[in-house]
Amino acid sequence: MVGSMVLGGLFTACGTPDEPVESPSTEQEEALQSLTFTEVTEEAGLEGFRHTTGAFGNRWFPESMGSGGGFVDFDDDGWPDIVLTGGGTWPDHSDAAPVEALHLYRNNGDGTFDEVTAEVGLGGIHAYSLGVTAADYDNDGDQDLFITTLGENLLFRNDGGRFSEVGTEAGVAGGFSWSTSAMFFDADRDGHVDLYVGNYVDWTPENDLICMLEGMIRSYCTPELYEGVPARFYHNNGDGTFSDWTDRAGFAVAPGKTLGMAEIDVNGDGWSDLFVANDTQRDLFYLNNGDGTFKEQGALSGMAYDENGKARAGMGIDVGVVDETGEPTLFVGNFSKEMIGVFRHIGNGLFVDRAAASQIGRPSLLTLTFGLFLFDADLDGDFDLYAANGHVQPEIDETQEGIDYAESAHLFLNQRDGLFEDVAAGDLAKPIVGRGAAYADYDRDGDLDILVTENSGPVHLYRNDLDTGRSVRVHLEGTASNRDGLSARVMGYVAGKPLTRYVRTGSSFLAVSEKEVTFGLGQAPYLDSLVVYWPSGAVNRHGAQEAGFQLTLTEGESIAEATPFNTLSLPPN
Repeated sequence: MVGSMVLGGLFTACGTPDEPVESPSTEQEEALQSLTFTEVTEEAGLEGFRHTTGAFGNRWFPESMGSGGGFVDFDDDGWPDIVLTGGGTWPDHSDAAPVEALHLYRNNGDGTFDEVTAEVGLGGIHAYSLGVTAADYDNDGDQDLFITTLGENLLFRNDGGRFSEVGTEAGVAGGFSWSTSAMFFDADRDGHVDLYVGNYVDWTPENDLICMLEGMIRSYCTPELYEGVPARFYHNNGDGTFSDWTDRAGFAVAPGKTLGMAEIDVNGDGWSDLFVANDTQRDLFYLNNGDGTFKEQGALSGMAYDENGKARAGMGIDVGVVDETGEPTLFVGNFSKEMIGVFRHIGNGLFVDRAAASQIGRPSLLTLTFGLFLFDADLDGDFDLYAANGHVQPEIDETQEGIDYAESAHLFLNQRDGLFEDVAAGDLAKPIVGRGAAYADYDRDGDLDILVTENSGPVHLYRNDLDTGRSVRVHLEGTASNRDGLSARVMGYVAGKPLTRYVRTGSSFLAVSEKEVTFGLGQAPYLDSLVVYWPSGAVNRHGAQEAGFQLTLTEGESIAEATPFNTLSLPPN
């Protein structure tokens, strides 16, 4: 699967009467003309992976949900590796060998990956695996893995590149549940990352319901027919174990049916707030009280429902500053015939619906979005939006005109004012049954690449071959803060313009992206200055930084390392 995607000449003069659209600058046009994604799945050595649903004809609900995956540097060599969840089978309905729950691929540093699942202690794990997240939960200098399943969840402690499953002894296995996305973050700023685990519905083979599509075809049921199960929150005790603080932290009363969550400090008080996307239930906004406990106020804030007061099928989710207001905007992937949700914070915990005004609403109306994330695709300094799409009903095109099972992705390019243009084409727009989606600079050339999984299908790796634009990338190492620097806010300034980035896990759907932050500089030769607001409360300020380098910043110290990008991987001019 090798091909290329070239984007060019797709800006149009469009907008709302109260928000005029400026013509793209020469710099923007040059970046857009050169923005090329190339699918490199086969040449990277990932073509052998296939996600398994265990489907045997009865259309059991979990089969439609799909696989997770993403990027994690498990061996701490600076090259992002790839982790994928394999799914599972139903033991009483399959003669096939048990499915491997996990697949780990080591980055060889030359654009290829080798599977190392068995040799690092992750082989022979049989569970119905779904999502993945990663962080250094024990602050020992390496990345640990948390895997959500239909059953007990799994925590793999990393000891120098070798993994041991410790979910039960660490207190996060959770008993039998259908868990989905999960997120590590430092809720109480004590230097140890906590864990939020989304749960979906109360489903077992015994209570599975029979549903029909348009009264003709047996189909997967909707979550409306099942009772939701609230998420769980685990407080890190700092000794390798966690305590279930779901009720104590304010998360116990919730509708469940959670598929995604994202973190950001909405009100600038230094404490991480939390957004949760729920399927056919209201979305949630948890404001941190400043002590690691939370108050839910999604309905009061204006982001819980659509413009008609209806709950939507919240799935992938992300949040970030996308315009010059400096306020965060929330993005939520939804079902077909439901726009991607776009909510801008306007202050005091209130949000305004901008799905239509942002120019994202209408192009996303017929697609069903799972994975979704913000990243600077063209390195112009502004966040763009990628959305992985794919339906849950294989026969949907037989009953609904204009809606397909395999769907094209969206790549919404930011026109520097919070208005977006969908420019996906070529490889990136080839229809797939998209589910999990993540990003990283896997080839270390300074731009961001994309990984997408399919339901009951392969994985796709899209290399970003941008040949204009510059960037500075930042890797954090906490000391008083947690080792990964999770929940840190990193500010970069380019020609006086502030760029806001956060170090985090979560976001998207069942997926984990890299923890490094990227400052796209456009054609600027350097970053004017850099300021890190650590979760411990420490603030580190650094001067101008030249384009073309990844910086390692240790809390309380000067820049420890500046590594030049891998220019050998850049495409020829």
